[in-house]
Formats: sequence, structure tokens, C-alpha cells
Amino acid sequence: MDIAFWSLVGFLSGSIPYSVIIGKLAGKIDIRQVGDKNPGAANVLRSAGWGWGALAMLFDYLKGAVPVGFAWFVLEFRGWGIVLVALAPLLGHAFSPWLKFRGGKAVATTFGIWSGLTIGAGPTILGLLLGVYFAVIQISGWAVLFCMLSFGGFVWRYYGGDLPEFSWIWLGNFLLLVYKHRMELRQPLRMRPAFLRWVRRGE
Repeated sequence: MDIAFWSLVGFLSGSIPYSVIIGKLAGKIDIRQVGDKNPGAANVLRSAGWGWGALAMLFDYLKGAVPVGFAWFVLEFRGWGIVLVALAPLLGHAFSPWLKFRGGKAVATTFGIWSGLTIGAGPTILGLLLGVYFAVIQISGWAVLFCMLSFGGFVWRYYGGDLPEFSWIWLGNFLLLVYKHRMELRQPLRMRPAFLRWVRRGE
């Protein structure tokens, strides 16, 4: 019963479309009509600037970090219980009932859930990997894919033995991000011209 209840809390937390709300507060902008039409923090940044974009990212991050951190550190959920609670905010964000189940891509919320599980280690590694792959790869969906594959190696290496539930959380997280970025992943993998020039100079 506790697991079902806190999974529901996590889903509802994730489902609140903060980026859409902040976009409207920033200037009555419907971010679903901007850029790639994704109701996420990146489109707040595109349409309303860095300040509002950072605020949207913070709220999308917290709606994963707070319920998962509470379940892991305070309630001490383990095993399949924490798997369900950790994935719930991601699913709520990606399939928000307040947006007719057309939610965001769950990248900021991914950082949130791994903060809730590992405090600083997970989001730090995720941030470094994402920065590297975005610097190298032109299409964001492919950058996210390779980031999560690399992050899976980190999770397996440092947590897989003692905390196998982390590997299941990673798998669910990975599959969700692949699904949400599926349109971008249909495009051929392309490297950034600056990276290709750097590689050629080294030859």
C-alpha cells in the first residue's frame, strides 16, 4: 500500500507541467508552440530567456528529486518498491494527464531522480556526460542516448552489485528517454562540424 501510494505521489509530482505554467507566467507564451513544441524547460529557455528557463529546469528537476529522495532516504524503500517510485515522476512528466498525456522529454526530471537516489554522484556524472556528447553530436536525441548508455556503465560499475534496483531504474529511465526522443533518433547520427575539424587537425 505504501509503495502504491508513494508511486502515485511521484507520478502526480512529475505530472505538474511547471514549464508550461512558467512559460505563461513569463509572457503568456504557450511553449508547446515554440521550437520542437515539447512542453519542457528547453522551450521556456528558447522563448523567455535564461532566467525563466533556469526556473523551469529547477522545478522539473525538483519534481523528481523530492519524492524519490524522500522514498529512498526517509522511507528507506528498497528493491522493486524504489524502482516503481523512482520511475513514477518520469512517467508523470512524460505522460502528464494535465497535457492530454503529451508531456515533456524528462531530461531534467532524470537528473532529479538520480539526485534523489545518489545525492551528487549521479547528476554530476550525467551532467558531464551530457555536456561531452552535446559538444560532439549535433542531434540532441543521439546525445541523450549515448549519455544514458555511458551512464548505465557508471550505474552498473558502482551500484550494480550492492543495489541492483538501480540498474532496473536506469533501464526504465533509458527506455523512456529513447521513446520520448524517437523522432530525433530517426535522423542519421551527425557529428558537430567543430568536432570534426578538431579530429581532422589531430590526424
